[in-house]
Amino acid sequence: MTTAPPIPPDTDAAAFVAALRRLKAWSGLSYRRLERHAADAGHCLPYSTAATMLGRDRLPREELLAAFVAACGIRGAEAQAWLEARTDIACGPAPADATPINAAPTDITPALAVSARTRPWRTRWTLIGAAALLTVLLSGATASGVFTDDEEVVLETPMSARL
Repeated sequence: MTTAPPIPPDTDAAAFVAALRRLKAWSGLSYRRLERHAADAGHCLPYSTAATMLGRDRLPREELLAAFVAACGIRGAEAQAWLEARTDIACGPAPADATPINAAPTDITPALAVSARTRPWRTRWTLIGAAALLTVLLSGATASGVFTDDEEVVLETPMSARL
């Protein structure tokens, strides 16, 4: 390990896993030795799981990544950089112009400040859930007869017609 370890990319999952493969090659360890080194570092990393992780182009779970990086001999700030790169790929990087949640907005209205912090998928699913709930409530009210008149209609015939 005379060269520096590879740095984690934050572009996409395939590039990230390719960098993990380079990290394994840099460490010079077999999958079985990675399993032992992870156990020595206090992690659980079965060799078959490590092999499967490097054979796919999907992001590994955070715990699995922490165990793998520790098994390869990466510690401290370098290990944290790998975890942060994984989070950036999974969640998307934080926008550069985003205001912190605790900061008081100065030039936007409170309604815009709240909507700027909510994720669009959360808003969409909230609206879908509200629409479904409203549909269920209205159909139940209709089925129970809330919207109908329950007055009994009495047909009266004139006295001359009854005789």
